[in-house]
Amino acid sequence: MTASLQPPIPAASTSSERLVEFPDNRLLIDLCGEYDRNLADIETKLGVQILRRGNQLAVIGDAGATEDAIGVLSGLYERLEAGRDLEQGDIDRQIRMGPGEDPQGEDAGEQLEMFKGGRVEIKTRKKLVEPRTAAQKSYVASLFSHDLAFGIGPAGTGKTYLAVAAGVSMFLAGEVDRIVLSRPAVEAGERLGFLPGDMKEKVDPYMQPLYDALADFLPGKQAAKLIEEKRIEIAPLAFMRGRTLNNAFVVLDEAQNATSMQMKMFLTRLGEGSRMVVTGDRSQVDLPRGVTSGLHDAERLLKPIEQIGFTYFSARDVVRHPLVAAIIDAYDTDV
Repeated sequence: MTASLQPPIPAASTSSERLVEFPDNRLLIDLCGEYDRNLADIETKLGVQILRRGNQLAVIGDAGATEDAIGVLSGLYERLEAGRDLEQGDIDRQIRMGPGEDPQGEDAGEQLEMFKGGRVEIKTRKKLVEPRTAAQKSYVASLFSHDLAFGIGPAGTGKTYLAVAAGVSMFLAGEVDRIVLSRPAVEAGERLGFLPGDMKEKVDPYMQPLYDALADFLPGKQAAKLIEEKRIEIAPLAFMRGRTLNNAFVVLDEAQNATSMQMKMFLTRLGEGSRMVVTGDRSQVDLPRGVTSGLHDAERLLKPIEQIGFTYFSARDVVRHPLVAAIIDAYDTDV
């Protein structure tokens, strides 16, 4: 770390001011962002004021918030020093994760050390994907260290996105021969038979979130070619019956809409050399009244098995628009 901290400047109030120096002015410009928008983002989220003074930044505010802001600025500067880009999501990630934070326990820490030398990231053809919250960090580690992993929590927490990214990464590295993405074709108030077209045209609208995630990690022509060659399959859960999936990375999305029998059927498709990920949100079950969610049963029955990884997300892990977390909290408290 080449940024240098200056001693605190005494102040009459509880507010404190700290100076942090960044020797490379070019990197400092990138750190501040266009029209200092990165600094403004940090100011808003941490409740501090940040002023530019040559190659120094003065951070003013409550002592605790000031220290947090300095940690965020230093972490982002280190990222730039390492030659990595700095995007808006990276600022949010640094604020959420904090400097050196590892709240996942010793076991998870050991998993992370086995995974890319301790740095938790997923490399795909189009982008480098990094977890933005502690739960996402633990989830990614679980995806690479368990043959069967569950990601359970509300919408917008990256459960499916990170699972597809991990699948693409393992496929490109030759660790699996194919990717299989599936979800139950169940939606509230609508049935497949009511939709126009042949079976593929009926099914594709339900699979679109999986196509969208895939498009983020592979060039369009390459993805289309791999789908045509059946090296990537996107299909409804019902199409999994009777198959054994060897040397594959398999994702079941929206698993809360699978029945108990469908879940058992899917889980027993796991073959040699394969990895399987199950994602779902307990609060969004669209099954008919009285039908038990297969995700609920799987969690209850499989939680004691040590070889299976379970990661839980909350509204704090939402990485979409900030309002999404507030909406989830509002619905969760109205019970």
